[in-house]
Amino acid sequence: MRLLQLISIPTALAALACTPGNKQDKPAGHEHHAAVAAQPRVQHDLMLSATQERLANLAVQPLARRALGATVVNGTLTADETRTRVISSRAAGRIEKLYIQETGRRVRAGEPLYELYSEPLLVLQREYLLAREQEAALGKEHPRYANFTRAAAQKLLQYGLTQRQLDHLATTRDPRERLVFQAPVSGLITALQVTEGQAIAEGSVLYRLEDLTTLWVETELYPGEAAATHPGDTVQVLPAGDDAGPRGAVVEFISPVYRANSQVTIARARLANTDQRLHPGQSVQVLLTQGAARVLAAPQNAVIRKGKQPQVYIRTGAHTYQRRPVTLGREDAAWVEITGGLQPGDTLVTRGAYLLYSEHVLKHGL
Repeated sequence: MRLLQLISIPTALAALACTPGNKQDKPAGHEHHAAVAAQPRVQHDLMLSATQERLANLAVQPLARRALGATVVNGTLTADETRTRVISSRAAGRIEKLYIQETGRRVRAGEPLYELYSEPLLVLQREYLLAREQEAALGKEHPRYANFTRAAAQKLLQYGLTQRQLDHLATTRDPRERLVFQAPVSGLITALQVTEGQAIAEGSVLYRLEDLTTLWVETELYPGEAAATHPGDTVQVLPAGDDAGPRGAVVEFISPVYRANSQVTIARARLANTDQRLHPGQSVQVLLTQGAARVLAAPQNAVIRKGKQPQVYIRTGAHTYQRRPVTLGREDAAWVEITGGLQPGDTLVTRGAYLLYSEHVLKHGL
């Protein structure tokens, strides 16, 4: 199915792409023929709908000056331990139901995780309802009863009930033996340490939840590389199997201790992963850009190296793209210098350029 989708995208683009015509009169003689030959080749625009852009999975970014000639080291993506949550039981009881029974599942904040039968929580609910009754009956004469109600409510909230569950209890006046507990944050379930029907104590670990919107990049540096790298520096990260181009990461930590029997130390950088296309354990290349020359550069995967001259695609307007021949200079693992054909600020297609190229060839030839 994935292959059929990829094959159908150029066809869909061809059906809806709008290309201005290029009609010329028949040459009348050698002079006219020479004049036509001297004219620059017309650059055909491709116009795509928002749906076509989404199918093509296009990505763009402004062309800018970047560090080129960086030192390349290998690294690995890991989960950001500062954004890892352990979900534990707030009260003793028995797990009646697990709404998520396998690891690797993504959950959203507020999504049900488990249902717990708990006599201590049943007692606390009854105490809360009793406090409300006493406040209603005696609160005008004795304001302290309002404090009792607030304390009972706060205790239930600290045991993991939501404000919505508390309001429902106050409305129905019906304490429940079984309560549903929800995910406090969004993330990926990486550990499940309980089964349905299991009796648990207060504080028992149930789930491990990792927020993958940011990741750590861990790499090994030799002494010279470590000396030239400092916390706060920006490095470029090129993930394996990801065609979106390099991503910036900020160095947060460089270990002061070298590994035993080696001359390497560990460096860690924080990498944004808001689209969650990257995953812990994925291999990356890390480009140390300190001291590298800053030139006008494009990602390697944005450059189409077919035909007589390299070319790229730029976005010239809303849903409009144009092919541009370019001249190249120096290169490294992630970037290539653009020495001609583009200007700083041009909106460069960094993902999906070859798909646009296929559509262009289909419509206009090479």
